[in-house]
Order: sequence, then structure tokens, then C-alpha cells
Amino acid sequence: MVLLNSIALATAGLLAGSVNAVASQSFTWKNVRIGGGGGFVPGIVFNPSVKGLAYARTDIGGAYRLNSADDSWTPLTDWANNTSWHDWGIDALATDPIDTNRLYLAVGMYINDWDPNMGSILRSTDQGATWAETVLPFKIGGNMPGRGIGERLAIDPNKNSILYFGARNGEGLWKSTDYGVTWANVASFKWPGTYVQNAADPLGQYPVGIAWITFDSTTASKGTATPRIFVGVVDAGQSVFKSEDGGATWAWVSGEPQLGFLPHKGVLSPAEKTLYISYSNGAGPYDGTNGTMHKYNISTGVWTDISPTSLASTSYGYGGVAVDLQKPGTIMVAALNSWWPEGQIFRSNDSGATWSPIWYFLSLVWWMILFADYLRAWNGYPDRFLYYGYDISAAPWLQDDTSTVDFLNKVGWMMEALVIDPFDSNHWLYGTGATIYGGHDLLNWDTVHNVTLKSLATGIEETAALALLSPPGGPPLLSAVGDIGGFYHTSLDVAPSQAFHTPTYGTTRDLDYAGNKPANIVRSGDDTGIIPVAVSSNFGVAWNDYYGADTYTVSGKVAISADADTILLMSSTNGSLISKNVATFSQIPSLPSGAAIASDKRNNTVFYGGSGGSFYVSSNGGVAFTKTQALGSSTVVNQIRVHPTVAGDVWATTDTGLFHSLDYGKTFTQISGGVTSGWGFALGAASKITAYPAIYGFFTVSGTTALFKSEDEGVNWAMISDASHGFGSASANCVGADMATYGRVFVGTNGRGIFYGSPSGALPPSTATASSVSSTKAATSTSRPVTTSSVSSTATSKPATTTSKPATTTLSTSTLHSSTSSRTSSSASAGGTSTPYGQCGGSGYTGPTSCPTGWTCTVSSTFYSQCVQ
Repeated sequence: MVLLNSIALATAGLLAGSVNAVASQSFTWKNVRIGGGGGFVPGIVFNPSVKGLAYARTDIGGAYRLNSADDSWTPLTDWANNTSWHDWGIDALATDPIDTNRLYLAVGMYINDWDPNMGSILRSTDQGATWAETVLPFKIGGNMPGRGIGERLAIDPNKNSILYFGARNGEGLWKSTDYGVTWANVASFKWPGTYVQNAADPLGQYPVGIAWITFDSTTASKGTATPRIFVGVVDAGQSVFKSEDGGATWAWVSGEPQLGFLPHKGVLSPAEKTLYISYSNGAGPYDGTNGTMHKYNISTGVWTDISPTSLASTSYGYGGVAVDLQKPGTIMVAALNSWWPEGQIFRSNDSGATWSPIWYFLSLVWWMILFADYLRAWNGYPDRFLYYGYDISAAPWLQDDTSTVDFLNKVGWMMEALVIDPFDSNHWLYGTGATIYGGHDLLNWDTVHNVTLKSLATGIEETAALALLSPPGGPPLLSAVGDIGGFYHTSLDVAPSQAFHTPTYGTTRDLDYAGNKPANIVRSGDDTGIIPVAVSSNFGVAWNDYYGADTYTVSGKVAISADADTILLMSSTNGSLISKNVATFSQIPSLPSGAAIASDKRNNTVFYGGSGGSFYVSSNGGVAFTKTQALGSSTVVNQIRVHPTVAGDVWATTDTGLFHSLDYGKTFTQISGGVTSGWGFALGAASKITAYPAIYGFFTVSGTTALFKSEDEGVNWAMISDASHGFGSASANCVGADMATYGRVFVGTNGRGIFYGSPSGALPPSTATASSVSSTKAATSTSRPVTTSSVSSTATSKPATTTSKPATTTLSTSTLHSSTSSRTSSSASAGGTSTPYGQCGGSGYTGPTSCPTGWTCTVSSTFYSQCVQ
């Protein structure tokens, strides 16, 4: 749908290099609910003109709109796919106070070469339902240091066709006069920001740039450009500047305190004619050990230090700042990172003359001061009065129930986003490194001095999933998740009660199950001073340290043998390691470091590896590996998957396609069907008309990079991602599939949590057969079509480019046909009892026909019957 030279993103969903039409099948997609967000929320912005309209931005998971009726959030950027994955990095947002349907996002993931794309301004005229894009001539860093400062994108509250954007990396201040369609550098603004967080860091070596832009809305009438504009710059010297003539000229705001701190937020209280500014000695979101809170009286030009604590007693910088527009003089500020005993928030009802914290340390002095309050407060280690209750029913895993320590940062950390609803003084929200907290009883702070902190991030799923597992006979899903550990999911639609614990990893790297004993699970993960490998014998309900590793071993990918007695670990620092029966891990010289690994699910002695485009096999329990063959012209093996019930049946994805072996990796057949590259994939339950498991994964097929499905061993493919669900970067995602429920597939993204899907449309008819598929490599195009528009006449050295997100390519209605294939499990003998999910019948089948107790031999097709529950 074309919208005034802009094509709607939500109905577009460009798939990388759609040079050929591909078959598709409709799937219904939902988030696996983890709840609570799960990651850093650096910005929350209320629209000042419409009650209940608010937006949140995340650093790697896109943008969301608040549903005020139930405090939930709706994702706005799920269309991002392999060509637009960097649009999940949101460095700033702005909501229009005049035309309240207008919304703008500054997008881009990294300044360095991790993200090859230029940054963009996305603009919407329908509150984020559809989008148009202007590509800028520089990069934007939504996941870079200083991402919590801001907002660095602002709309003139009196003339909303005017917007300003403060860039990173020395690119300066930019302006648009046509609702964000074209942009030009503001040459008269001479302070681009020179502060570098850490010159030795691949992300921290770039100047953070301009921090925020704040219009003085009181200095103009509607329809006229606002003359007074403030800009905060990430510099430790002069850092706050203003214009009195609508941006034509600029000057430093004289009298600004020169303490070597960086201005994080600049929030206007219009009724007070006061600008409130929080400072920290670090750019954030992790650093900062000191700072101040200042206010600037716009009328008198007087600066006042209103810091809640003195410089001498402060161990943190200040981040989020909120003003109550209903109650002028009521302000709040958050400690950016108060790590011990927990985060801190302060509130003032007298413009910062006095402050009340959300908790107090107890001492003799505090006891005397607080004696009158003590009946309405409660105590907690280490001797504090907590002036808050805690409601995390939406995400109970936010609190570790296995710990007896009470100071686990309940209030939060990395608190850069802090807002009070402009229409409701009781309603407040703030972002942390793990969720959005807030509530609807904020005024209780001023009376009974006790508010309820609630996790209010339902609908925001911002985790980075690293591995997904649906073990036969176990829970629907086990997940390995960055930063918050991972979960045993008893339900896909209810938040887990706890993350994995005992041991507790900050990040779980990988999961695997033992094919013959699937209740046995191995988990690898990271945390200081903790053994990085854990095992479970009850599908991940409870865990124990695996003492073959020590606290100096660094984790990585992991595989467990079919009978659960051997663990193969690909350590990120120590290379390939093997341990049997909890013996100390020993190195495997014959398997290259960094190789993809897997275990055979039926033969206990066999492990597989892939590195540098070659395949490796061990037939002696991982002690030694032999290179069997090169996988075509591949230079990298991305993932190895093994048939869950057939020994020696193994698949591998590479940078040149998909390969299949039926003889323990001795020989491979490259799958034709237009598959030219592959990344994460999984095998799932076969349909009722096929015998072989369905294949789900991220592939490039006939020039299109997307999530695909095949039900005939790769002969035909159907795309199952769509214009509304692009899943971001194909190479960063993990895939899982359910062997018990046909069609259920899991996608773990790098920033938007975990999705699960099931078919909602018919499988397309076949377009190829195994004997007729060409093995010619399909061309792949990754270019993004752009439409150049005129550049603003404002002085600029670099023009911005307007581009429309392309509309959905009309897909061919041609679809797959199903072929049947029978496989015999080598772990079951003829005439005996098959295994759970094993074959138990079918035309030409000569294996066992009985099933274990509690399992039933169910006909799937003429050629295949399976033991299922």
C-alpha cells in the first residue's frame, strides 16, 4: 500500500533479496510469554496531549505502544527481518503533541561495522501501525553506550513539522522541516560531543554525541516555530546549549556547573519555567559513580544544585528524571546505577529543596528521624526501611526464590527512563535493565509513604534467545536466554515462575538432551565463580553442577550423549572438551575450536562436529574426531541437527546450503531446491501424510532469506515468516521444534524474545521433485531499494535519503507436495519394543511393533506409524 511516496512497513516486511517468488504457508505466531520485558528499556515517553498514549523503546527489541486499559504493550516493529534487523535498535523516539497519531523513531543498532547499515528515521502517521523511512548519511547506535540518555529526537511542540535529531559520532545536530521526510545538518550548532566512554572498547570508542533536545514550549504560540531550544551534549565540560531564535544561532548556557559530569536528561517543567537536568560521570547505562541533579531557572538564568545526596556520599550518577505536570514542583530522579544494596529513586514536592528516597538505610540517626514512620514501613536486610511493596506477579522470575539474600536490586538498575503520566499523578513508569516498573498509587509516596512497585511490561519480550529445546516427553519448551538465564516453560502463554537456578547463570549458552534418556538435560552458562555446566535428570525441573568442569572453565555450546554419560563442551576459550561419567574435562585436539557440535540421539558413542566447511565425526564417545569430508564449497558450518529416532541421520547448515547424511556423516548430499545458505534450524513432528520429520529453519531459498519449512526432506520449501513477523537477523536466531505436536515451531530472536507458531493455512502444492531439482546456486540480493528525495535547503554537508519500505512481494501460490520416506531406528530391534516417538509400523517396515508402557502405536501414513502418548 503506497502512502504518499512512503510504503507501509507493517504491510511490507521486505524479505532479503526477494529476487524470485517463493511458496509460502500461513502460520499463526505468538510470543512465548516470559513477561517482564527481560531487557533494558532506555526510554519511555508519554504523549502530552492524549491520555494514556505512551511509547517505550528498547535497545535491541524495537518499540512498543502502551495499552492503557490493561497496562500491556503492543510491539510496533515486528516486521523487521534479515534486511532491516537493525531497526530493532531504537536510539530515540518522539510522539507528536499536535498530530498525536504521528510517531518517530531513530533506528540503527551499532556505529561500528557490526551493523553495516546507515541509521534511519522511521515515521508513522498512525501510532506505529505503518511506517515510512528516511535513511540518514550516518549510523545510529541503539545498542551503543549512552543509549539511555535522551531523548535525542524531539518535535517542536508549537510547529510539529519541525523536528531535531542529535546524532552520535561527531555528526552533530540535524533538523527536518517537513515532518521528518528530509533532514539537514544544523551548521550553526558547533558542539557535536566529544566524550568517548572507552577507547579500547569496540563499542565505547565512538563519541556518544548529542544527548537530548528540549523545546521551551512556553516561548511561542501554536503554528509558530518555538524560538527557545535547549540541547544537551555528552561532554564533561560545557554541555548545555540553547538557541533563542529557533535554531539559527546557539550559545552555551552560562553558569552551567563545571564538575566533569555528562547531562543525561533535560526535562522541562513549563509551569515553573524550570529545566531539570540529571548528570553522571559516565555515559551509561552500566557506568557512573558520581553525579548531580541541577535545575536551571529559565526566567532568571540561575543554576541550582538540588542533588538528593552530596558529592562526597554519592556512589552513582543520576539518570531518569520526571516532572508531574499536574503538580508543578513535584519531581523525581533515579540513581542510574546504585548497585548495593539496590537501586534508588528520589521524590521531591518542593522543586528539589528536599527529597524523599524510596528506601532508607537504618542507623541510630535514621532511627530517630524515622521513628514516627516505622509502623508503616517494613524492615529488610541489610537494615533498611523499604517504602515500597513489590508486585511481580506478571513476571515472578524477577526475584530469585532460591536466594536468602534480600538485597537483590528489587528497585532496579540502569534506570534512565522515568516518567509520570501527564494526565494522572498516580501513574508512573520507569525502565530498568530487566523490566518496566511503576504503578498507579504514586501519590501514596507523599501520604502513607508506601507505594507498590509492579512489573508493568506485559507484552514486551526483549530477550535474546540462544538455544531452544523441546525434549521428547518433557515440557513444551526449555530456553537458553542471555542476561536472565533461561527457563523451564510449563506453559507457552504464562510467564515462568523462576529462571533456571542451582546453579544460576546470568546467561545460559546452550541446552541438549540425551536421545535415549530424554529426561537427562545438560545446560551450559556463564557467571563468575560458578561451574559452567549443569545437568538435570527430570527435564530441567532441578539441576546440579556437573563437576567435570571447574569454575575456570568457560562455557559455550554443549552436547550430551544418547545415554547421558558423556558431555561434549565447546568452550569459548579452551576449545573442544570432553568428559565421561563426570571425569575432568579434557581437550580434544582433533576437533577444531569453535566447531558446531551435536550428539547422535540413538548411538551413545557418536558425536558430530563441523568447522571451516568440513564435517567431523567421533565414534569413540568424543575422545577423537575424524574429518569425513568437506561440505561442498562451504567455509563455515552453522548448525548440526540429528534425527531424534534414527541413528546416523544427520543434517548441517552452512554458508552454501543444507547438507544431509544417512551414514553417520561419512557422505553427504547437498539439498537442492534453491537452498543456497542456512543458519539455525530444527526437526519437528512429521505430518500425517509424511514419515520424515518436518524441517524448520532460516535459509536463503531461491534468493529469499526467511524462515522456511520443508516436509519432504528439503525437496520443496514454504516460507512461514511473513510481513508482520520478520524475526530480525536470520543468522542470529535459534530454532526449535516440537516432535510431539505437528507444526509447532519455536523461533528465538536476538532481541524480541521467543515466538511459537503453528500452521493456519494449507501447505502449498509441490513445485519440484527430488529427481528434478536443480543444484545450481541461486543468486542472492541483499540490497534495499531506496527512493531519493530532495534535500532540505538548510546548510548541510551530507544529504539524507528518503526511502520507502518496499511492499510485500506477491508470493507464488505454488506449494509443496509431500513425499513419504521410512526410516528404521537402529536402537530398536525387530520384534521388540520401540522407543518413545520411535517407528512402530509402516509398509516395508521390519522393526519393533510394540511401544513402551503408556505409549500408543499411531498410524501417520501408509509408510509410517509412531509411538506417541
